Amino acid sequence: MITKYDEFLCHQIVSTFDSVETSAREWTERIWFSAHDVEGKYHLIAGFGMYPNRNIMDAFACFVVEGKTQYCVRASRELRPAIDEVRVGPLSYDIGEPLKKVRLSIGDNDYGLTCRIDFVAAILPHEEETQFAKFRGRALENIKRYVQVGRPSGWITADGVSYAIDEKTWRAERDHSWGIRRGGGVPETGVQPGEIPQGYLYNFILAQFDSWGITYHIREDWDSKVLSLSGAAMYPSGCGRQKRRITKVDHDYTFRQERRQITGGRVTLHPEDGKAITLSVKPLSTCYIKAGGYFGFRGFIHGLWLGAYYIDGFRLDLTDQNVIQEVSFIEDFACEFRCGDETGHGVAEMVVIGKYPKYGYR
Repeated sequence: MITKYDEFLCHQIVSTFDSVETSAREWTERIWFSAHDVEGKYHLIAGFGMYPNRNIMDAFACFVVEGKTQYCVRASRELRPAIDEVRVGPLSYDIGEPLKKVRLSIGDNDYGLTCRIDFVAAILPHEEETQFAKFRGRALENIKRYVQVGRPSGWITADGVSYAIDEKTWRAERDHSWGIRRGGGVPETGVQPGEIPQGYLYNFILAQFDSWGITYHIREDWDSKVLSLSGAAMYPSGCGRQKRRITKVDHDYTFRQERRQITGGRVTLHPEDGKAITLSVKPLSTCYIKAGGYFGFRGFIHGLWLGAYYIDGFRLDLTDQNVIQEVSFIEDFACEFRCGDETGHGVAEMVVIGKYPKYGYR
């Protein structure tokens, strides 16, 4: 099928742009978008997923207000023929200027959450190392990703209350990934299941200071052995400073007693030039993105066929510990980061499963 992307001289395989290089059902192209204020009162996370070998596009948005209420909207549709539109029901994502300006919109719907947020990049994207993993001859993961920090503007409305987004007091982050994705949707039937690890740690940080940014993405085995690592200190174009690739991460987090959520920490990053960067990490707000479909929540999981069109939405009472127990597993923490005399803001993610003795999980 010909789409508008086929007009450009950028084909990579002997097919049109509605096809990918493999028929693997796990092939996913995903967008993640984050906007939050620097005080930790408001935090919005949204995402879009395209699954060309399942003929699905889905989307979600989660908005947390003062740590008490999380508003959620989720939608799914048949991918074709509108494969070249990043739009699912009222949720849409538009590229104004590649790698510089994008817009997230949520139009009118029955679930009380709408927005229009314009993202303007502060720094060029960082391209992560390819993440590749195999188990018994089968690729579990083969993903490429880039991440970027920027400043947002616009508005969010929840339950009739509007919240203005000021680029002076709000920050934004985004990523874009594509390839064979680990844990992509409902497990395939009739094949041997993937490896279940004894223990596993995943940690991601993406943050910005006034004149630079920092990111890393690390995965470790139960004994702290590094399975994959990518990261960099990033600087604006024309400032005369080159990106510094991260080659090692030493992390020291504290956790809640009742669940595996970080309460703070200190991270030392070792760039290839040898000049270490030490960050303190202070979570300000928590957005429970499992509610948006990561690993499944209340009948909605990324990449699941729900018919030609589906939409739902709800509110979560984050003061109810039973709700927190249900929705906990993977969270986005809007954080304050300190590096020497500088203060920055961004997002941290942390997942620890099984045993991980370094943090007392045995």
